[in-house]
Amino acid sequence: DPEKILKTMTDYNAAQKSISATFDSEIEVVTPELEKIQFTSSGKLQLSRPDKLRISRTGGYADVQLVYDGKTVSIYGNNAKAYVQADLAGTVDQLVDLIQAKSGGALPGADLLLSNAYDELMSNVILARHIGQGVIDGVECEHLAFRGVDTDWQIWIESGARPVPRKYVITSKTLAGAPQYTLRIKDWKTDAALDADAFAFKAPAGATKVDLDSGVMVEFDELPPGTPSGAKK
Repeated sequence: DPEKILKTMTDYNAAQKSISATFDSEIEVVTPELEKIQFTSSGKLQLSRPDKLRISRTGGYADVQLVYDGKTVSIYGNNAKAYVQADLAGTVDQLVDLIQAKSGGALPGADLLLSNAYDELMSNVILARHIGQGVIDGVECEHLAFRGVDTDWQIWIESGARPVPRKYVITSKTLAGAPQYTLRIKDWKTDAALDADAFAFKAPAGATKVDLDSGVMVEFDELPPGTPSGAKK
């Protein structure tokens, strides 16, 4: 039952007080000549429930970090030498909603971290299948595939007593060429001991503070300026 396997994963992750992981991501774009181009980046995430989050992402066209301490969200773009800050007393779930609503910024795998991840992931699903087994980084996983109206997505979940996500692929069916977004998650640790300083933001010397609606958020995608939109969920 693919829905049961997915629910087991989301319940397991929601129960963890802290999570840390590293990731590699790839986003495809399709040129007017129908050539597919991939842009890649790597990053790290640290989560302490219910209200602390740190994500960094570095690629050829993105060098960004987000820090949230439960009261203030700070986003720093190293390429832009600028940062944005906003007061937001609440939870990580509320933070993700705010960023996506304000800027359309993509937070890699954020929907996998939400306390209501199962409801969010299944909200537009019209067909779910268990494809079989797969191996990601030497670890046996359950391979699930889900279809929606605008997007299809696949997820590989570690088999056994630790059902954590290992790979996540989103296919955008409404864009020509059906580009994909791929997230490969590594070093996933639950109930990890996290340094309290990890969620404290200190603006680098010379950095400029700008508005939340500025281009700093654009850097969260790996795409260079002027590139057609890539795969999104």
